Amino acid sequence: MKIVIVGGGKVGTMLTELLSQEDHDVVVIDTNQRVVEQLSNRYDVMAAAGNGATLRAQQEAGVKGSDLLVAVTSDDLTNMLCCLVAKKIGAKQTMARIRNPEYADQLHLMQEELGLSMVVNPEQVAASEIGRMLTFPSALQLDSFSRGRVELIEIRLTEDSPLAGRDLIWFTAKYPFKVLIGAVERRGEVTIPRGDFVMQAGDRLHLAGQHSSIVSLCRKLKILKERVRNVTIVGGSRLGYYLARSLLDNGISVKLIEQREERCMELSQLLPKALIIHGDGAQHELLLEERVEQSDALIALTGMDEENIVLSLFSQTLGISKVVTKISRPSFSPAMLDKLGLDSVVTPSRLTASSILRYVRAMQNASPGSQIQTLHHIVGGQAEALEFRVNRQWPYAGARLQDLNLRNHLLIAGILRKGRLIIPNGQSTIEVGDNVIIFTAGQHLKSLTDILKG
Repeated sequence: MKIVIVGGGKVGTMLTELLSQEDHDVVVIDTNQRVVEQLSNRYDVMAAAGNGATLRAQQEAGVKGSDLLVAVTSDDLTNMLCCLVAKKIGAKQTMARIRNPEYADQLHLMQEELGLSMVVNPEQVAASEIGRMLTFPSALQLDSFSRGRVELIEIRLTEDSPLAGRDLIWFTAKYPFKVLIGAVERRGEVTIPRGDFVMQAGDRLHLAGQHSSIVSLCRKLKILKERVRNVTIVGGSRLGYYLARSLLDNGISVKLIEQREERCMELSQLLPKALIIHGDGAQHELLLEERVEQSDALIALTGMDEENIVLSLFSQTLGISKVVTKISRPSFSPAMLDKLGLDSVVTPSRLTASSILRYVRAMQNASPGSQIQTLHHIVGGQAEALEFRVNRQWPYAGARLQDLNLRNHLLIAGILRKGRLIIPNGQSTIEVGDNVIIFTAGQHLKSLTDILKG
């Protein structure tokens, strides 16, 4: 596919990295010549310096006839203008990053009038991600398939975990819940495990199952935490605002600490039900004075990654049950953050790029037998968890899984059939109308047919 990206910031760079790995024809436009040189040298893409909202720059980049233009500059109006110009000169589809909360109520109208295929808001995407984590605090990360009917959670094995030193065959026999371990992260490396895989303390397990089964497993493992009732947010950015508003709407008490006095005044008007505190949340004296240790969760959302890391580590020493850390720079590897002892980490640029990539995969799906429904990047992008919907054209309907020539480093984790989750074995079949959940490492599946060896 021919894809033009306007904006080489964090989201643009992450999207460039992901798309360049999938053999797309990618062109990046940015006003900064140094950014352009870095992207063209680091990735196998074309990059040009210029104003991506101008007709000239788009013509030089070959926007006419391109499959997709994605505008992710730091300015909402520039992004909308980029998409408007691109649509006029012949781009098939366009996407825009729009962050300003003032535009939230009119996004549907703008999307329709500008001909946008998709609107993305990194802060809102990240707020939704954190909100999901807080609904089930036992999980380090929490995602879902089939509109929440199946959950994907991440847990870490401690030294005293009953799973440490056991293989997956033992796990299945000991805990006969409908939960499957789809991927294991160990010291920054990912494994799609087989039955003889032995789990170790420190492993991060990615499990898929229905909510009731996951709750039962966590209760048996004695890692089930109480639901979150009050939250402290440090950082009153757009992300802090979106998150606080969502939590308040769900009946959760919010205390928000912000260093800028003017922003505190704005937030007190926008969030009348929240307690807004003017102060430096990185100062441990203020945290102790405000009794943050009594919070069920602390969310570190300042503008500095290092500050968020230190704040999170200090909060963990206070015994706060759930701590979530925002990391803006993708250069912080999962292995590094794991070594530091950080549990739940959110990177808005990665989440946004993943949502765009899911749309791109759906666009290029040439197989009539399946449609991609959900795509989650896990283990810092080293592995993927995908959901496909099986259509009538699926040529292998009714065939047993043991008779299919499946690729290596791939696991069919679940089959959702008429609302019922099936944990598959060799005798299981994939039928028309099923939703199929797959874990894979080192591969980029575009359709369900891609699970088979060529």
